[in-house]
Amino acid sequence: MALDGVFLRHIKKELEERLIDSKVDKIYQPVRDQLVLSMRSREGTDLLFISARANGPRINLTDKKPENPKVPPMLCMLLRKRLAGARLRSVRQPELERLLILEFEGKNELGDTVMLSLAVEIMGQYSNIIFIDENGVIIDAVKRVDPSMSSQRLVLPGIKYELPPQQSKLSMLTYDAEDIIRKVESLPGSKPLSKALLSVIQGVSPIICRELEYLTGRGKDVFSDELDEEKRTRLSYFLKRDIAAVRECSGEPFIITDMTNKPVDFTYEHIQQYGSGRSKKESATFSGLLDIYYAKKDNAETIRSKAEDLTKLMNNLASRLIKKIYIQTDELKNSADREHFRICGDLIQANLYRIEKGASEFEAENFYDENLSLIKIKLDPALSASANAQRYYKSYQKAKTAEQVLRVQIEKAETELDYVSSVLDSIGRSETAAELGEIRQELAEQGYIRTKGKKQKADKPLPPKEYISKSGFRILVGRNNKQNDKLTLKTADKNDIWFHTKDIPGSHTVIIAQGREVDDETMLMAAKLAAYNSKAREAGKVPVDFTKIRYVSKPQGANPGKVIYINQQTMFVEPENYDNKI
Repeated sequence: MALDGVFLRHIKKELEERLIDSKVDKIYQPVRDQLVLSMRSREGTDLLFISARANGPRINLTDKKPENPKVPPMLCMLLRKRLAGARLRSVRQPELERLLILEFEGKNELGDTVMLSLAVEIMGQYSNIIFIDENGVIIDAVKRVDPSMSSQRLVLPGIKYELPPQQSKLSMLTYDAEDIIRKVESLPGSKPLSKALLSVIQGVSPIICRELEYLTGRGKDVFSDELDEEKRTRLSYFLKRDIAAVRECSGEPFIITDMTNKPVDFTYEHIQQYGSGRSKKESATFSGLLDIYYAKKDNAETIRSKAEDLTKLMNNLASRLIKKIYIQTDELKNSADREHFRICGDLIQANLYRIEKGASEFEAENFYDENLSLIKIKLDPALSASANAQRYYKSYQKAKTAEQVLRVQIEKAETELDYVSSVLDSIGRSETAAELGEIRQELAEQGYIRTKGKKQKADKPLPPKEYISKSGFRILVGRNNKQNDKLTLKTADKNDIWFHTKDIPGSHTVIIAQGREVDDETMLMAAKLAAYNSKAREAGKVPVDFTKIRYVSKPQGANPGKVIYINQQTMFVEPENYDNKI
């Protein structure tokens, strides 16, 4: 669901209780459409997370520290210059609009006290974070909106900030249940009650409107023109309950899950429309609930955004390699007919005396065929018989050479395609910017990308993912090709056990045996982890090879992550991740 105005009102209350009079200590911009403000007060430090991302805009307190780029974006540096040290004095929300305005008291270059604002607009794809000066003029924004993008409302530095256009809906802060019901009854035509309520009430999401219809009709459909006395009374009762919760800000954070316990929605009250067990409290605060709901989604979107250029580069390269292999394979098939050229040359040489000058073809018995079948040979009339024979020999030699070159080129392209596929798999499984950084470094070392400017000091290498089995064995999983090499060829002992998906790009996975006999449960866990940390993580049964490290080696000159192995056995397992990663 989108973060609605009523839920945002509860977030506003949390921010007021925790952040009023706090000082802006640090400012981060992890990605283009997100900001994190570190707010310091006498009680300690709080992190305020603000996102204008189209598929997950929000504002809430968080305990997750941001992973920041090495070079801060221009907007981040501007905010640090103008907003750092300012104190938050108020948080405003016009009615129940999906908009919060954070007002800060700071100092300008002359040391004078000024009021600066951040307008956080939670409006789906139109979400924005706008920095405004003491005169209500826009300083800058996360998303600038020029005349080519909108003729209704511009968001550009130097122009006056205007609130988003308001909808003609009734706010539960100023209208009561009877006002809302009369407005619903005045709507033309017949509509499902949930849609009618959504078009009438400001700041509520579809799930709340569906819940009101569900409760009014006792689980049955209700239409706007079918409100008899009983249904009207029930709707009035539940509307009054919701209005009280909105005005008193007394809602509670609830998350709705599907049959697999995956979060699918959230709201500020217990929801009954999905049946028992689907609406639950996962957090004591509204901010905490948003962190839970958006945790994986936000991280995946952030990583996808940061990896977009790498993914595009590798996908384009993979497409070119596939096309190259296809063309060269086709050429190789054509060169397979080279024996025909040699035979034609031999038959011409054997029949020089029979070929008339200027002939365009002739037939001869094929003495390479047991049945001495006749073969028709085309000739160039402008050439002598001997020259025609030499022409066929030359075609034969050319095809023979082409076959040798093509086989090498195809093998080389297939090897490179395997490497590119492994890189794409590593990118797809990256969970942090640091992991992407290692992949960039690997690609730079392999000559696929160029690094700009001075050569920067390499970051400290990340450790492999580490898991502990129930019997106490350490299981290490490589994050990328370079880490796979280090794990398999340097970290692991020759008697440790190595796992990898069979003929599928994925991570090297190693059980650190330390001379002990490894139990079956640990073996199964390692195989499932190898399957999960591979391109086949969404598959059913996945073949996973395993052998001792002593039987794994790296071919000379091979790409990072490329190894060969012998004496392997194969397990078929379902991919599974484990929570005891350390």
